[in-house]
Formats: sequence, C-alpha cells, structure tokens
Amino acid sequence: MASLDQFALNGRRFVVTGASSGIGRAVAGHLADAGARLVLVARREADLVSAVEEMQDKGQAAAYVVADLSERENLAAVAASCKASVAGEVIDGIVNAAGVNLRQNVEEVSLESWDLTLNLNLATPFFFAREFVPEMRAQHYGRVINIASLQSTRAFPNGLAYGASKGGVCQLTRAMAEAWSRYGICCNAMAPGFFPTELTAPVFDSDESRNRASQQTAIGRNGELDDLFGLSVFLASAASSYITGQTLAIDGGYSAK
Repeated sequence: MASLDQFALNGRRFVVTGASSGIGRAVAGHLADAGARLVLVARREADLVSAVEEMQDKGQAAAYVVADLSERENLAAVAASCKASVAGEVIDGIVNAAGVNLRQNVEEVSLESWDLTLNLNLATPFFFAREFVPEMRAQHYGRVINIASLQSTRAFPNGLAYGASKGGVCQLTRAMAEAWSRYGICCNAMAPGFFPTELTAPVFDSDESRNRASQQTAIGRNGELDDLFGLSVFLASAASSYITGQTLAIDGGYSAK
C-alpha cells in the first residue's frame, strides 16, 4: 500500500561526492534531514569536517573521506574507505556531485583541460558508482543520482568541454539504468539551473548576469539550495522505485522557455 513512509530515508546509507560545497553539500544535507546516514567525499578536509560537524550537531549520522576523485586509479580504494566508514554495511545509494567547469573559450581548451573535465564529470561517476553495485544488487535496492546541467542540452559560451561532459551524463544515466535497474537499482540525474555555488560564482557575482539568468526562468528567480530538497529526497527514496534512466530538470522552468 502506498504511504508517505516511502519518502523516508531512515537508516539508508548514502555516499555523496563533491560534498564539501555547492550542490553536493546541499543535497547531502537534505538527505541527512530525511534520515539518511551520510558519507561525504571531497578533496578539502576542513570543509568536510565542517559539514559533518553541522550534521552531527543536529543528531545526524555522518562521516567523511578525503579524496581526489579525478585520480581514477584510486577510486576502488576510496569506495572501500566509504564502506569501512559505515562498518561494512551496504551503501544504499550514491550521489555523483563532484565536478569541474573551467569556463574556457573554445580556443583555450587543451588536451589536459578536456581530459580533466571529461574524466571527473563523466568517467568518475560511472567507475565510482560501479564499486557499490554488487552490494546494492545483492539486496535488490539501490539509488544512483548523477548531476546533469542546463548544458546537458544547451550550448553556453565558454562551456564546450563542460557541456560535452554533462550531455554525456544524461546518456550515462540511461545506460546505467539499462544495466542495473533490473536489480532494483534506480539511476537518475538531476539537472539544476542556476544555483549559488562555487561553480556558478561568475554568474552570481555580476548583477547583470544574475538578473539575466533569473529572467530566463518561467518562475522569475534563480534557484536557492533549499529548492533541491524535494527532488533529492524523492530520487533517493523508495517513492521513486518506478523511475529510472531519467534526467529531471530543476531549473525554475529555464529549459522550458
């Protein structure tokens, strides 16, 4: 029987990458507020400590792992550390929020910057998530939430490599769903519009660009990090058990115009 209990995350264990700031930290906080136990992964230990302490002060269960997820050869070891931080219990879901946007002019894109962007934004979400699939498959329950973008479907100036990587995230999400959803692992992506984060600082630091972005939305304002709560909890919960392979825009109607 359908119940609001399907939205609860009590006892569920989630790994969130890129959790030291921005979208990753916001989503991690929302999942913790819904009852999940969190393992936060990022490079900056001081910011991770701050996030974990904030959660623990509210009586929430959280731990952290310091890691540079662009180093693919270490992903298995990072995943092992995440599993150890929950005493070997099954990780029920992963949010792939780590990413980079170098905002380079097309003439400035180098082999090195291209590889960094495509590696962290597209390769890491697959290879890292796959480390947790065997246990999810064994319990016939799991959630993979990727972070797409407005640039998954639109071309923005100075966003060639980033846009290519985020377009790939949509197809990666569909391919993950095809491979794993028969085992109870739902794989979806969130496509945020403009939210105030480190990655979008060049937009929000300028009144002109900030207002231009808000005017493009149907709602008439840019996103606030609390706006991510509903979709984050929904995709992480049992309530989304028949939704997989989808990219859901959370952009105030920006992509609808």
